[in-house]
Amino acid sequence: MSRLIDTHVHLDEIANLGQVIAEAKSAQIIAIIGVGSDYESNQKILNLAKSYAGFIYPALGYHPYHLKREEIDRNLAFIEANIDKAVALGEVGLDYHKKVRERANKDVQKRVFTALLKIAKKHHKPVIVHSRYAWLDSLTLVTSTQVGKAVFHWYAGTSSVLREIVNQGYFISATPAVEYHSEHRRAVKEIPLERLLLETDAPVVYGRGESEYESRPVHLLRTLAGAARLKSVSEAELAEITTRNALNFFRLEDKVAH
Repeated sequence: MSRLIDTHVHLDEIANLGQVIAEAKSAQIIAIIGVGSDYESNQKILNLAKSYAGFIYPALGYHPYHLKREEIDRNLAFIEANIDKAVALGEVGLDYHKKVRERANKDVQKRVFTALLKIAKKHHKPVIVHSRYAWLDSLTLVTSTQVGKAVFHWYAGTSSVLREIVNQGYFISATPAVEYHSEHRRAVKEIPLERLLLETDAPVVYGRGESEYESRPVHLLRTLAGAARLKSVSEAELAEITTRNALNFFRLEDKVAH
């Protein structure tokens, strides 16, 4: 069985974490990137990374859904004060879904995202980008800030923006939605193998109707299988390439046993 890295998990939202991690290890998942979304989740991710040192690696984030004007300064200050403990900045970005814009308009989202990108650049950290319905604006801010490394997580945007992501040397990540989501499937099919990472975004619910399930890191095997079919390569080959990509992207070569 091939070794894998789940590059995006909301560990703070998962129950029975010990069992879930044991299950992941049995599936030859050798590392998990635990992403933060706000002040509380960032604190928890840092603590979990200590408890599961050598397996969980923290990314500190501030999701656009959680933006509240009165909490912005505190969140930015916490992230910058602790960024050297993290392997990446994320999950951060823009989200133009109506429900998110009702909480934080585009201008607020752009201002906070820009501040976060500047922190990433200053501290030489890769960025995990949320870009729902904001693909071009997200890419524009990333490139204008001259961030060195970025992955557009669960990308389902246009092919034109995807081509520019590739041209800039950035990545996208595939999720279990690669089994059925047409836009995500197209993006994964179009991306070069050397620009692809794998993730679950657990505990997101995937599937439709009776096939719905709450994801766990072990479901990275579904991401792998679905993406391998789209890329017309073996699961073993895709696992080797994407694991190598993740090790390089997060600078884990000397930290993870592989």
